[in-house]
Amino acid sequence: MATSKPAGKPNSATKEELQTYYKEMLLIRRFEEKAGQLYGMGQIGGFCHLYIGQEAVVVGLESAAKEGDQRVTTYRDHGHMLACGMDPKGVMAELTGREGGYSRGKGGSMHMFSKEKEFYGGHGIVGANVPIGAGLAFANKYRGNDNVAFTYFGDGAANQGQVYETFNMASLWKLPVIFVIENNQYAMGTSLARASSTPALYTRGEAFGIPGEAVDGMDVLAVRDASQKATAHCRAGDGPYILEMNTYRYRGHSMSDPAKYRTREEVQKMREERDPIDHVRELLVSSDYATEDDLKAIDKEIKSVVNDAAKFAQESPEPAEAELWTDVYR
Repeated sequence: MATSKPAGKPNSATKEELQTYYKEMLLIRRFEEKAGQLYGMGQIGGFCHLYIGQEAVVVGLESAAKEGDQRVTTYRDHGHMLACGMDPKGVMAELTGREGGYSRGKGGSMHMFSKEKEFYGGHGIVGANVPIGAGLAFANKYRGNDNVAFTYFGDGAANQGQVYETFNMASLWKLPVIFVIENNQYAMGTSLARASSTPALYTRGEAFGIPGEAVDGMDVLAVRDASQKATAHCRAGDGPYILEMNTYRYRGHSMSDPAKYRTREEVQKMREERDPIDHVRELLVSSDYATEDDLKAIDKEIKSVVNDAAKFAQESPEPAEAELWTDVYR
């Protein structure tokens, strides 16, 4: 029987850790594949942004979170919900606009929340979630706890003005917030090289005295190690930290995006050489932590969870007409 690797080495992980990361990333991958299918069948309306390819980012970051930490993100948010422990059934039901969803079928893909899991959205306006993340961190400092607010945004949002207003305030007040830039290289469809005068996005905080670093966002262990460093910085009262996660999405910006701004060969090369789930799979097998049969059993288990979520969503009723008037401020 295989034994766990010793703790403490960078990029090392125990058998239990690797298995957990593998299951969590695979759940996100299979869930998003099913969401894509349901969208194609017309059961998911509006916008739908899939997280396929970026799974290592949120799984690695969540491994450093503790109870009470908050997270807020933008519209590519299904992976974040699943990684923080939200119920796949409730997430899928919300995607399909059903009563059993987290926002009772009224928020859809981009707008769902869970106070229980400290998940504060899902926000459709590019960059607008970043000040909210600083607000969550301000509340932590005001209450005197050591909780951290994980604030996710993309390389496109990194050019928005409110991001820099937030950097300034977070640094000035030494707020415990980790700014996670999920740099998937293309924003909506424009490459980083054409959109940013500073390709190293983590350096954007230097003018405000915010430390940061670039991380291989396709390697869950590299993400975990960087997130442990960043959370320790924040919990010690040293203010905000920036993590630029260099990652890659395999699908278009949204389901309606044909992604003609990049070649099929480029995407295929990333899938074959840099896939975050395959990387952990190889580690599990090469370390004798799992056999091919073990991994097949895990995949079967995950597919069952996702199929149950889809079944729950399809069987959940649509919201009653009276729901149009609830949660509306007037």
